[in-house]
Amino acid sequence: MALPTLPTLPASTTALRSLPPGAQALAVASRVQQYQGLVVAVAGDEQQAYRLEAELRFFLGKDWPVVHLQDTETLPFDPYSPHQEILSERLAALHRLPDTHRGALIVTADALLQRLPPVAWLQGRSFFLKTGQKLNPHSLRERLVSAGYQSVSQVQSQGEFALRGSLLDLFPMGSASAYRLDWFDDEIEAIRSFDPETQRSQDKVPEVRLLPAREFPTDKDGIETFRRNYREYFPGDLSRSRVYAEVSKNLMPGGIEAYLPLFFPGRETAVLADYLPANALWLVLDDLDARLEADWKQIVERRDRYDGNLERPLMAAGDVFLNPTQARAQLQYYPLERVGIAPGGSYPVEALPAGPEAVKALLANPDERLLFVAESAGRREAVMHWLKPLGVAPRLHETFEQFLSDRNKVGLVLGPIQEGLRLPGACIVAEAQIFGLTAPQAQLKRRQRARDPETILRDLSSLTIDSPVVHVEHGVGRYKGLQTLDAGGVANEYLVLEYSGGDKLYVPVGSLSLIHRYTGAEEQVAPLHSLGNERWEKAQAKAREKAHDVAAELLKIQARRAAKPGLKLDLSDEDYQAFIGQFPFTTTPDQQSAIDAVLADLQLEKPMDRVVCGDVGFGKTEVALRATFAVARAGRQVCVLAPTTLLAEQHAKNFSDRFAGWPIRVAALSRLRTTKEQNAALKQLEEGSLDVVIGTHRLLQPDIKFKDLGLVVVDEEHRFGVRHKERLKNLRAEVDLLTLTATPIPRTLNMSLAGLRDLSIIATPPPSRQAIKTTVAEWDNGLVYEACLRELKRGGQIYFMHNEVKDIEVFAAKIQELVPEGKVRFAHGQMRERELEQVMLDFYHNRFNILVCTTIIESGIDVPSANTILIDRADSLGLAQLHQLRGRVGRSHHRAYAYLLVPSKRALTPDAEKRLSAIETLGELGSGFALATHDLEIRGAGELLGDEQSGQIEEVGFTLYSELLGRAVRAIQKGKLDDEPFGHAACEVDLGVSALIPSDYVPDIATRLALYKRVAEASSEDALRELQVEFIDRFGLLPPAAERLFDQARLRTLAEPLGIRKLRAHAKGAVLEFGPQPKLDPTKLIALIQKQPKVYKLEGQKKLHISAELAAIDLRVDSLSKLLATLSG
Repeated sequence: MALPTLPTLPASTTALRSLPPGAQALAVASRVQQYQGLVVAVAGDEQQAYRLEAELRFFLGKDWPVVHLQDTETLPFDPYSPHQEILSERLAALHRLPDTHRGALIVTADALLQRLPPVAWLQGRSFFLKTGQKLNPHSLRERLVSAGYQSVSQVQSQGEFALRGSLLDLFPMGSASAYRLDWFDDEIEAIRSFDPETQRSQDKVPEVRLLPAREFPTDKDGIETFRRNYREYFPGDLSRSRVYAEVSKNLMPGGIEAYLPLFFPGRETAVLADYLPANALWLVLDDLDARLEADWKQIVERRDRYDGNLERPLMAAGDVFLNPTQARAQLQYYPLERVGIAPGGSYPVEALPAGPEAVKALLANPDERLLFVAESAGRREAVMHWLKPLGVAPRLHETFEQFLSDRNKVGLVLGPIQEGLRLPGACIVAEAQIFGLTAPQAQLKRRQRARDPETILRDLSSLTIDSPVVHVEHGVGRYKGLQTLDAGGVANEYLVLEYSGGDKLYVPVGSLSLIHRYTGAEEQVAPLHSLGNERWEKAQAKAREKAHDVAAELLKIQARRAAKPGLKLDLSDEDYQAFIGQFPFTTTPDQQSAIDAVLADLQLEKPMDRVVCGDVGFGKTEVALRATFAVARAGRQVCVLAPTTLLAEQHAKNFSDRFAGWPIRVAALSRLRTTKEQNAALKQLEEGSLDVVIGTHRLLQPDIKFKDLGLVVVDEEHRFGVRHKERLKNLRAEVDLLTLTATPIPRTLNMSLAGLRDLSIIATPPPSRQAIKTTVAEWDNGLVYEACLRELKRGGQIYFMHNEVKDIEVFAAKIQELVPEGKVRFAHGQMRERELEQVMLDFYHNRFNILVCTTIIESGIDVPSANTILIDRADSLGLAQLHQLRGRVGRSHHRAYAYLLVPSKRALTPDAEKRLSAIETLGELGSGFALATHDLEIRGAGELLGDEQSGQIEEVGFTLYSELLGRAVRAIQKGKLDDEPFGHAACEVDLGVSALIPSDYVPDIATRLALYKRVAEASSEDALRELQVEFIDRFGLLPPAAERLFDQARLRTLAEPLGIRKLRAHAKGAVLEFGPQPKLDPTKLIALIQKQPKVYKLEGQKKLHISAELAAIDLRVDSLSKLLATLSG
């Protein structure tokens, strides 16, 4: 069976009869198979284009090319450039088009108005790098810079490269992988892909294709052409033009794409038709004329609005874009069909009736062939569960094509189809026809890389001059940089710290394990200690005492828990596997670890007490769902607590959706439910016929009685009152307790509290999460209008946060007047509950697109299609709230925007300015994000341990406080007091030779500092070997000074367990200096001295002198290694 054939193609423009919903993609796929040329499908907007792309890939399979020329996701004359990944995918699509003679190209009407780079230019600027090719790496570097690639210290995204000696890391535009090229002399010896997150190499490849980094030339000729054309186009005084000045310096300002024609001789550009074969067929899926006119109107309006800025003068609209007449002229030489708009022709496809009964009727008809389509493996299981009682066992297919060529009556396949269709000879049944529309699945488009925030805090790589740092022996000082000092002819690098009174401390890079980034208070109020006075020792003593009290309290709760028997679940693996299959996404590694930890806890005999901490939208709910499923299937009841009615209702919906098809009864208990519904739920709880109850603090009231409560899930515990927290504390000792929080809690604390309140941290963002473009601006009607329009244009939705209930209705009316294209409604916490719920649900289902609201959305429902948020009076909110509110957007593959609006930048308080600046500059997920939110982590620590601990954290710094707390816990468990010396007893090793990472091996200071810290903290030979492999992989063979650094680190790992504080070696011998409590066997030491009295001499109880000829450095290292091994026995 083949796809239904479209009507015979006439010679000129034609039109098809109005198609049923969902049939457009089928019609396009049919034409692609039938037509002997490329089919260009013109979608109405980008949302329709993405859906069409997914559905075409489903209908056509892998044999037919489907190219999507993405929208830039910027507005005309925007001062922003498109996201790097969008540029990369556009360049890949444009480069591929001239050689694509069959298949489908998907564009929007916008693409017909865009001027593009000449075809010959783009084809001529791509080139290949191959193994065995002769090419000087420095020549390639110059070529990459000319092509617009950015030279960076560490490659993370497309369009970046890093050259280190004979290694070149490169992330080509249009590529899904980054590559590492290894040279031998002037020949490329090997090309391997590598993971930008871990920086480790992966598979070998024979060649790599490179495209330019922009849609215009950025080499010397391109810039000279731009300068010449710019002077001709904008005659007059150029001194005020920022655009001209920046491009002249080879810096490309945001929004430079609005000057694309100036980069080409004679301002010659191409249009989309230039990239297509002469026989391409155009299929128009929307009212193209209306779209072109609306888009052109917007181009002209925006050009007029922004004109007159001498720093950024604008070209005429018609010189940057095509007008609608010119756009339509592209189509006059091609056949064109309008699909699904006007009557004419026929197409033998019709819509299927929806609803479970209608589907059952289809199944009962012996003449019908049915293909069920599910969105994910999990939804596939749900469809199979629904079919099973009907006696239907569908055959599972890999592809739609496989079903067509098969003869079975009922099939089941994965796919993105949302509407059912009757084709000649078969019916396609979408899962939505059985279960109704489920929440829209976020498209897993792009892989986002993120680093563990705790690693970032530990690695020191983001330290700036004057940042506060803690030295465990001397207290808090200020970082002054890395300095190379020459001592006795031996050059080594030192970290320079400045203390009160200007005293300087030089810390050898081998001892960086003694140094921590200071976190615990704002940098401005961080303490500054003096070298050699008692303040630091007193601070340690007080912090030690307080940590002891906290540890005792935690252990008391643990003792109560240990005395109570837990659940000890026996998980039915088959059921559990079927349930997790319904999860539509791949779990992130952190998420999977949290799930595994929770399930392991549930199978222990003692009650669980685990906190799962993760940012907004990082997947905590799925952890709770899997725990709930396990407990409910074991016959125990689950209580889920949320801080707001709205959140409780969303949880109720999510839990009900996920448990649909399973014998697990879920009910919500909140003010949105009638008294009758509430009483019925309470009765079922007491009888045991209700498995999962979800609600607010109402569930903590004394009249709530459970038959057999097994698990309590608490969402955002810190938002409950003191009385409710006390009730939760009592529960903690009795039942399994799972707490979910978005307030970050540092991983170091997790280590300290091992076995008490267990923590699981979800620090990895979902694969589709992109950084949010954040702008702080004064209120401006034009800015607000274009921010809303940018989102509406791509089919999205907008949050507009206005935190004044008294005039929110007037404010919403103002926004409706300002943005007539949008549908505006408002929501706030003082509305009637049912009214509020209805507004939020309507927004969720895209029945309107601009929601004016108060901060109630801070812990609100998840709307993946809302990707712009405007926050009015952002200066009145704290960093934590701003971060939480911004987290409401950026949950799909689209670039998200956050606008922080203030009345006047000049009138901002210093604090407000600092908060807004932090959240604006640290929009990227990664190191900056982790540092900006570290004050939230400190708050998280306070919530976990009690607020009175915050003062101690502030004085000694967070990392050391965590260490103290962990030691206090261990000491009390052993029945002792923690009186060991404070800080890590590090051993300082000096081999008398240069032991450093040369600046020509790793030029970037921040990277060098991070690597020093990692070498200093490596605690075993295996860890050092792994690190050495990584060094060679990333930077090339180790230079001698770096080899010595590793030698010193190896000796340190052998000496520290013996209690040795210093080890100094030279050509004539060495000296070992012991700490206050050496851990070596004295009999071995005495035996050594007695056996070789001329070599070994003991000076008092503290020093061992070694006299030997150790001129060769390898002999020095080998002799000391053997000695330390002998002493450790």
